[in-house]
Amino acid sequence: MPRTPDTVVFDIGNVLIHWDPRVLYREIFADPEEMAHFLEVVCPPEFNLSLDRGRSFKDAITERLELHPEHAEAIAAWDTRWQEMVPGEITATVAILEELRAAGVPLYAITNFSREKFAECEVRFPFLRDAFADVVVSAHEGILKPDPAIYQVLFSRNAIVPEQTIFIDDSATNVAAARNVGMHAHHFTGADGLRAVLADQGFPLTPRG
Repeated sequence: MPRTPDTVVFDIGNVLIHWDPRVLYREIFADPEEMAHFLEVVCPPEFNLSLDRGRSFKDAITERLELHPEHAEAIAAWDTRWQEMVPGEITATVAILEELRAAGVPLYAITNFSREKFAECEVRFPFLRDAFADVVVSAHEGILKPDPAIYQVLFSRNAIVPEQTIFIDDSATNVAAARNVGMHAHHFTGADGLRAVLADQGFPLTPRG
């Protein structure tokens, strides 16, 4: 690429904070096969994507309850116990974020996230509210990664040049989409690898073994 990045754009789920529905549903289902059925059929990935696209929890949960009343308690838990799916921040990545922030590096985020739960997480994890100049939330825009349009929201709203950014995401599909719109991009598999890549790009981080 013709330009070296000077701006960092983070994904949030499973880059800065852990998110895994199985953390909650292992507590609800003693049988792993029952849990798998619930997450594949009763509240499948498409259900969660509808929330990330902007559907309200009230509407989505009501629909699931009508379709699967036998799982009423577990379905309701997707809302009432949602925070249990997020056991905490990814400490080593948040440390990178804070080092970049302290050095004055421009920081942004693009995330597939529901409206209601993102608001809750901003309270629980203050860095989501304080560290970024802007966060593009899929539910606010009605657009999901890897749709190129969600990256364009960030560019147009903040006068960002794609070639001057590096985007970090745990999804290879989202990383490929970022590269297709002109961004540098890194497929996140761990904080050590991210730190090394950013340091190699010239960002003010100390590589760690």
